[in-house]
Amino acid sequence: MKLLFDFGFFEVYFFGAMVALGALAGILLTVWQARRKGLPPDKALDLTVWTLLGGIVGARLGYILFYSPMYYVQNPLDIVMIQNGGLSIHGGILGGSLVAIYYIKRNKLPLWQFADILAPSLILGQAIGRIGCDVFGIPMEGVYPWGVWVGGTLVHPVQIYEVLLDYSLFAYLWLKRDRAKYQGQIFVHYLIGYALIRGAVEFLRTNPVIIDPFSVSHLLSLITIAAGFFLSLALKTRYPLPPVMQKKSGMVTTIVITAIGMILSVLLFFSVQGG
Repeated sequence: MKLLFDFGFFEVYFFGAMVALGALAGILLTVWQARRKGLPPDKALDLTVWTLLGGIVGARLGYILFYSPMYYVQNPLDIVMIQNGGLSIHGGILGGSLVAIYYIKRNKLPLWQFADILAPSLILGQAIGRIGCDVFGIPMEGVYPWGVWVGGTLVHPVQIYEVLLDYSLFAYLWLKRDRAKYQGQIFVHYLIGYALIRGAVEFLRTNPVIIDPFSVSHLLSLITIAAGFFLSLALKTRYPLPPVMQKKSGMVTTIVITAIGMILSVLLFFSVQGG
């Protein structure tokens, strides 16, 4: 991991800083959207924090179960060594979702309304957090200007590929948020959209293979897509939204802001990770 600052016993790494910044952006966006929708902003704040914590725990447990179970059986003390890396985004989504459902049900809040509010915030937080990730892709077959030299090998900067795709999904969800046809649609599209992104980027990463060239992550993405599809079938009939609730969003503003975020993220990534 790239070390940004060192204050003796206190060290700040690029990945941690980006995850914290992404979490902050997601929290602020969720609270703002809750207030805009007439939902309690204090509950939205608590929900986002608990979802984040559940996502971190789920990401760690998911990595242990999906990618290296035998290693952690033999080295149980390493389970808590999260600073050494080892997080699964699929596990994070599952863990965060379960905690969010529990919190929403316990506080008797509208589940799918909050899910739709959370979805754009989640993908925005993922986009920002992924900037600091130090897991690069496979070696490039040619010498391309956006490649990054790691250990003497020019590799694909898969982090920035995913960052750009995450921002694109955020723009789509943001524009869709006031035009949903049923409650939960924004969240469903987040699940399916991110699973497609992760599955595409996975072809340029190195992970345990099930059947070449498909990896464990491809299987998890496929399961996520299937879950999103069946969830959409259930929600369409149970929670339809009347046309009067559908509003138009500022497309140009969204595209411009998203493009600025992409450019700044690319510049930040290569200024820190490209060296």
